[in-house]
Amino acid sequence: MEDFKGQIRSLKGYGNDFWEFYNKQTKKVQDRILWTIRVIKDIQLVPEKYLKHIDEGIYEIRVSSGNNIFRIFCFFDEGQLVIVLNGFQKKTQKTPTEEIDKAKKLKRNIMKAKKNNLVDLEEFIDKDHGKRGTKRRDKFEEGYEAFKLGVMMQEMRLQRNMTQEQLAEKCGTTKNYISRIENDASDIRLSTLMRIVREGFGGHLKLSVNL
Repeated sequence: MEDFKGQIRSLKGYGNDFWEFYNKQTKKVQDRILWTIRVIKDIQLVPEKYLKHIDEGIYEIRVSSGNNIFRIFCFFDEGQLVIVLNGFQKKTQKTPTEEIDKAKKLKRNIMKAKKNNLVDLEEFIDKDHGKRGTKRRDKFEEGYEAFKLGVMMQEMRLQRNMTQEQLAEKCGTTKNYISRIENDASDIRLSTLMRIVREGFGGHLKLSVNL
C-alpha cells in the first residue's frame, strides 16, 4: 500500500498514446479505467492492487474488468502531478519490457517538453461523459462513488492487516461478499455498510450531503 498523502493534485495525460489505448476499449472498461485513475488522486493510501512502482520512477496503474487486466503507466512530477502515459492489455504475468521502455521514453519526452501537450483528466471526463448534472455524467459519477467506496473498504482492511476471511467473520458475512464489495460496492445496503464499519473496523459511519 502506497502513501501519497498531500502529493497528488491533478492527473494529466501526455500526447496520444494513452487516449488511443482508451478509445479502443469498451464503455465498461473505459469507465473502470477512469475510476481507477481518479481514485488514485482522491484517496490517501492507494492499495498496491491499483498502483505499483515498477522501475526508475515509473508506476503502473492496475485496472481489471472481469477477466481482463490492463496496465497504464504514470510518474510523479515534483510530488504533485501524475502523468498518464501508455496503456496496454496485460496477457501474461510479467509486464512486457518493451512497454516499460516506452513509458520511460515518454517520461523523458515530457520532461524535455516542460509539460506541454498535456490533457487534464477532469477536462477529458467532461468531454467524454458530459458536464456534471447531465444524466450520462450522473451515472458515471454514481458508478465512481461505488467503486471508490470499495477501494476505501479495502484500504481500511489492509491498514488493520486483516484478510477478507477475517473481516467477513467479524461482520457475520462471507469472504465472497467482502470481495464483491471491494471490487464494486454499488449493491451494498447502508445497513450492511454500517455493520461492516462498526463490527469489522470498530468505527462509525458518518454521511454528508453536498447540494
